[in-house]
Amino acid sequence: MDFGDIGENLPIIVMAIAFIFLQFFLRRKRKPEVTQQEIAQSLLSEVRMNLSLAEAFRFRLQTKKFETASWQRNKTKLDFLDQPLQVVLSDAFTMAEDFNQQIEAARKYKSTSYMMNLNMDKLREPLTKSEQGLEEWLLSETGTKEPPPQYPGIFDALFGSRR
Repeated sequence: MDFGDIGENLPIIVMAIAFIFLQFFLRRKRKPEVTQQEIAQSLLSEVRMNLSLAEAFRFRLQTKKFETASWQRNKTKLDFLDQPLQVVLSDAFTMAEDFNQQIEAARKYKSTSYMMNLNMDKLREPLTKSEQGLEEWLLSETGTKEPPPQYPGIFDALFGSRR
C-alpha cells in the first residue's frame, strides 16, 4: 500500500468527512417546545391540520392519519390553559388517536369497513372548539394567533430547510 499520493486527495477526503458530519448534525430532531406560546402554537397547528384532514375525509375514504405528535409531547404541560380547554383538547386528540387506530386497521386488512364507522362530525366539534380556545388564549397572551415569522438560516440556503 502506497500512502504517498494521499496528500493530493486529503482535502477532498476532509471535505467529504466534514460534509457527512454536517449532515448528521443538521438532521437532528425538531427541538421540543419550551414556552407556553410555542406549545399553544404547536397544538394549534396540529388542530388545524386535523381539521383539514377531517374535511378531506368527507370527499374520499382514503385519508392520512391524524397528527398527534405535538399532543404526545405536550399533553402533560397544559396547566397554563383553562380546564375546559384542556378537556376539549384531550377529547379531540383521544378521538384522533382512536381514528388513527381504525385507519391503521383498515390499511392493514385492506378493508373500507373500518373507515365507514368513522364519524368525522363527532371529531370536528372538539377540534373546532380546541382551535377557538387556543386562538383566544394566544390572542390574550401574545396579541396574535399566528406564529412569529421564521427567517431562513445560512445552512437552509445551502442544504435546504429542515422545517
